[in-house]
Amino acid sequence: MNLQRLILIVFSLLSLQCWADDYPSKPIRLIVPFSSGGGNDAVARVIAQQLTTQLKQSVVVENRPGAGGAVGAETAARSTPDGYTLFLGGVGSLAVNPNLISKLPYDALKDFDPIVLIASAPSVLVVYPGLSAQNVAALIALAKKEPGKINYASNGNGSSAHIAAVMFTTMADVDMVHVPYKGLSPALNDLLVGRVDLMFSSIVAIIPQIQAGKLRALAVTGTHRAPLLPEVPTMAEAGLPDYQAGSWYGLLAPAGTPAAIIQKIHDASIQVLKQESVRAQLATEGAEVLGGTSAEFAAHIQAEFKRMQTVIREGRIQID
Repeated sequence: MNLQRLILIVFSLLSLQCWADDYPSKPIRLIVPFSSGGGNDAVARVIAQQLTTQLKQSVVVENRPGAGGAVGAETAARSTPDGYTLFLGGVGSLAVNPNLISKLPYDALKDFDPIVLIASAPSVLVVYPGLSAQNVAALIALAKKEPGKINYASNGNGSSAHIAAVMFTTMADVDMVHVPYKGLSPALNDLLVGRVDLMFSSIVAIIPQIQAGKLRALAVTGTHRAPLLPEVPTMAEAGLPDYQAGSWYGLLAPAGTPAAIIQKIHDASIQVLKQESVRAQLATEGAEVLGGTSAEFAAHIQAEFKRMQTVIREGRIQID
C-alpha cells in the first residue's frame, strides 16, 4: 500500500469518526410501517421518547402504513444512510412479506443494517366458548375427528394471525378452514358471536374479552407464559413443544449507515431498554424487552426469514 493511499484511508476514518462524534445534530425520524394506535406504533413511541433523551435530539415517529408494511419498509430502505432515518422492523416486514410477495420493492436482508432487537410479544389462541374444546389437546382431537369442520379467523391472508394458525395446523396435523377478514375488528366480532370458532391474536387486543369470559384462552405462543395471562399455558406445555409464534420489534437503519453511528444508536437503545419504566410500558403492550448486539439481531432476522420461508411453503400460504 502506497503512502498516499494510506493517508487517504486515515483521513477517511478520521472524518467518519468526527461525523459520528457530532451525531446527531438534527432530529431523527423513526419510520413505523403501520398506522398509529397499534402495537408497532406503541412500541415505537416508547422507544422514541426515551431515545430523544439519550441522544439529546428529537426522535420523531413517522407512520407510513400500506401493503402490509411494505410501504414504510421501502421508504426507510431508500432513505439516505446517515443515521437520521431509522426503521421499526418486525416479522412481517422482514420475514413474512419477503417470502410472500413476489415483487417486494426492498430486500429485507440487504437493504437494512440491524441495530437492536427491542422486544417480542406472543400471541394467544382463543376459542368461542360454544366450542367444546377446553384445551389444546381437546381441540386437536376434535379437529382430527371432524376434519375441515372447524374454522379459524385472521385479520388477512399472510397476517401474523394467519401465520400462527398455519403453524398450528401443520404441527398438529389437522385440517381447519381459514376465514380471512379485512382487519382485526370484523374477525373479532364474528368470533364473539360464534360465526367462526377460533383465532390467534395479540394478547393486548383480546384480553378484555378473555377476562370477561366472552372467549376462552387455550395457549400462548411464546417460549414461556405471558405475564398478562399467567394462568394460560404455552403451546409447549399444551402439547406442541416446537411451536413458537408472535411478533417482534427491532430497530434498523438503511444499509450503508456508518458503523460508528449504528453503534451509537445501539448503545443508546440498550440504555433505554434497561429502564424499568420502559420495561413496564412495553409490558402493558404484552411485549418483553430483549436487547442484545447488532450481530445477534442480524442472525435473528436471518433465522426468522428461513423459518417463515418454511412455514409459508409448507402451509401453501398465498395472498389474493
